[in-house]
Amino acid sequence: MDRTCGRLTVFFEDPFWVGVIERIENRKLSVAKVTFGAEPKDYEVLELINRNYYHLQFSPAVETVVKDTRKNPKRAQRDAKKQTLETGIGTKSQQALKLQQEQNKQERRVRSREQRDAESQRLFELKQIKKREKHKGH
Repeated sequence: MDRTCGRLTVFFEDPFWVGVIERIENRKLSVAKVTFGAEPKDYEVLELINRNYYHLQFSPAVETVVKDTRKNPKRAQRDAKKQTLETGIGTKSQQALKLQQEQNKQERRVRSREQRDAESQRLFELKQIKKREKHKGH
């Protein structure tokens, strides 16, 4: 049976507060990045998760290792405290975000190339029409 786990990390990345949502499903990690303006309150973070979770754009899934061990409650509490003191995001999460960024870059390049080609074609058509109009009357 596969488990689904998630983790939200909020940290300050000058000049904004950023939230990174990690989702592990079927031993694959995918990540979404949310930019907050000012430091988010607890209720704002909860509202983001409750209302906008399914609208978030998660990165493509990356294979990851999921450890399935039970922890002593005191150990889990210590680990949770340690994670709140840590800043930044995990390397797997960074890889997933980088992969998503690369995909967005490729899509943007394709779109801008199509727009450039369409604009040059439009200008060419205008030149041709203008050329024909010049010779029409004489």
